[in-house]
Amino acid sequence: MKLLQDKVVLITGASRGIGKEIAKECAKQGAQVAFTFLSSEEKAKALEAELSSEGSKAKGFKSDASKFDEAQALVDQVIEEFGTVDVLVNNAGITRDTLLMRMSEQQWDDVMNTNLKSAFNLTKAVMRPMLKARQGSIINMSSVVGVSGNAGQSNYAASKAGLIGFTKSIAQELGSRSIRCNAIAPGFIETEMTEALDEKVVNEWRQSIPLKRGGSTLDVANLVVFLGSDMSTYITGQTINVCGGMLT
Repeated sequence: MKLLQDKVVLITGASRGIGKEIAKECAKQGAQVAFTFLSSEEKAKALEAELSSEGSKAKGFKSDASKFDEAQALVDQVIEEFGTVDVLVNNAGITRDTLLMRMSEQQWDDVMNTNLKSAFNLTKAVMRPMLKARQGSIINMSSVVGVSGNAGQSNYAASKAGLIGFTKSIAQELGSRSIRCNAIAPGFIETEMTEALDEKVVNEWRQSIPLKRGGSTLDVANLVVFLGSDMSTYITGQTINVCGGMLT
């Protein structure tokens, strides 16, 4: 039996990168997949078709996770379409990197709203079906930067550190109803975004990691599958680094 057989998984920001890989792996493991996207209808339709080819029901929803009312409406639509939400993956995230002395209020607010407020919005929205079912798994995508900080990313680091505190609190609030909440902190994950970087710089990063390689999107997706499955029913309130030993 597949690890996520017949579970309904909702993933925010799944049109590319880590989110897309999470959606694909969840479908391979038997989940019904609902995902959000912001801009490209064409990419969303292509992903729907790819996920459906695994034999799982899949549907993309155009929705801005940073908007409270849109998040509520999204979950209502997902429940109408799929019946419930068993696993929520708060993956939507952006960067607006610059030193604090040059950072605008808009750059701060944009990152906080997309990376942190969206998790509040969606978690609050899925509480009702999860409380009714007395089970559920909420997975928040943090970052090693939220643990260690990083120059030029104070807004991003603050949002990802906030997700860790949010995760621990929700785990304590909802644990008595068998609803779990965990965070994943990826390190240097190689995606289409890193392909645009100078190869020399990328190699220097790889050599600074104990495993001597960057992570793959599948490395992260595999952990999402585990945390969403019944194999992790006694794990909650944790932040798990997927970083090749970068943080030890």
